[in-house]
Amino acid sequence: MIARYLVIVGLLLLAACGKKGPLVPPESFAPAPVSALSVEQKEDAFYVSWPAPSKDEAGRPLKELAGFRVYRRPVLPPDEDCEECPTAYTLVKTVDLEYPQDVRFYNNRYVFADRNVTDGVTYQYKVVSFRNDGSESAASNRARRAKIAAPPAPHLSAAAGPTSVVLQWEAPSGTVGKPAGAYVYRRRGEDVSTLVLLTPTPVVERQYEDLRLERGVTYVYTVRAVVDIDGMPVEGAVSNEVRGMLAEPE
Repeated sequence: MIARYLVIVGLLLLAACGKKGPLVPPESFAPAPVSALSVEQKEDAFYVSWPAPSKDEAGRPLKELAGFRVYRRPVLPPDEDCEECPTAYTLVKTVDLEYPQDVRFYNNRYVFADRNVTDGVTYQYKVVSFRNDGSESAASNRARRAKIAAPPAPHLSAAAGPTSVVLQWEAPSGTVGKPAGAYVYRRRGEDVSTLVLLTPTPVVERQYEDLRLERGVTYVYTVRAVVDIDGMPVEGAVSNEVRGMLAEPE
């Protein structure tokens, strides 16, 4: 009787264990790799940006994402370059999502401004994300860019009329690359949080008429010259600020 009882208990335990399914390896809870890492140059800094992963390695919704580590390496000549060497990459930024400091979140992407870059050097970046328990993702895609001397600041002027503000600027001389126009920026008074890019593509006419204005509001404008380097735009230094508002009708 006792033996029969033990057999029944054992079968029940085996059945119960079978319902739990296979054990999940700890690494499957690590974040999925960051995708769509990119880098662009604005003035004398590289702006490295990426979206946060939404899944873990197993494809489940990601929980407890804690931050990111940004790595950079200089790209050497082909006969000297070694991306897989242990000392190739240097950690340049650890991003704590609870206290991101100078890393901004804009348009669903984290943006880190790397200002410690040198003209004439090509740099490659990768990003690793990590959770609160310390588990890390695999490395992201790589993003590469050559640093150039950015265009100097243009000189900007503004003329207000009853229906618009017309901006005009002088293109800076002595720039590297092919001139591609200028980006126009605007904010409302001294509120820097209202700063917007008015021109999604560079303006090549050296003039811009802003018609989307509210009467009684003072606007502040700046422009940045843009050059093309191997198909990639590079923004230069910011111009002087000019103010404009709709003129009162006579």
